Amino acid sequence: MAAQINSDYDDFAWFYNEHWGDRSSNPLSLEIMDKLMLSRLPPGAKVLDLCCGSGQLDQTLTEMGFKVTGIDGSEKLLEYARRNALQAEFIHDDARYFSLPQAFDGAISIFDSLNHIMTLDELGMVFANVLEALVPGGPFLFDLNMEDAYITQWRDSNSLVQGDHALIMRFNYNQEARAGKADITMFRLIEGAWQRGDASLHQRAYSQEEVISVLARCGFADISAQDVAKDLGVEGVVGRTFFIALKPA
Repeated sequence: MAAQINSDYDDFAWFYNEHWGDRSSNPLSLEIMDKLMLSRLPPGAKVLDLCCGSGQLDQTLTEMGFKVTGIDGSEKLLEYARRNALQAEFIHDDARYFSLPQAFDGAISIFDSLNHIMTLDELGMVFANVLEALVPGGPFLFDLNMEDAYITQWRDSNSLVQGDHALIMRFNYNQEARAGKADITMFRLIEGAWQRGDASLHQRAYSQEEVISVLARCGFADISAQDVAKDLGVEGVVGRTFFIALKPA
């Protein structure tokens, strides 16, 4: 089923690939992923990357010897992913509705991708789909922005200006609804003319208890949560948590 979620990433795809795509594959992120999951996988393991974005992480994983399949709801992002990770397989589909054979030794979803899932029921749909795609005993690793991240970071605006492109991001967080919104205005100089684009990206804050409860209800076991600062010792990171859960053997 072709994905509808995060369709605004189609408009944002060029900027994401240019400035954000490699964040999930930086040395610190890889160290955390290796510690929590990758080191558990057998050589040549099949890895599912859910909400894979522009594919830079998938290229790194294939270089590490993994066989990677990426899923994303933005076809424009997948166009970059297919260029960035030539040996990986990519599928355009919705995290809430995809269905894949039970074939993957592990699954990941990195860089707060699942915060774009806006209800607990739909988050449960995502978890159930991942569980179905994993082999018995397969781990699922993902990170989320927790509410502290939105309260401290989604309040103001920031901008990026280069010679041939620029953007402004305006952030808002509704604490009562636990909903964040980023309004983005983009400009690119293309064939001598400036072109404008606009996008709005939405995220939802979940509590650690809610996430663990939904994982358990979907059938995952051995669930744990690791705060990046408190548990993993990374200074300067506020409100980011990694969750790791296993499909029962």
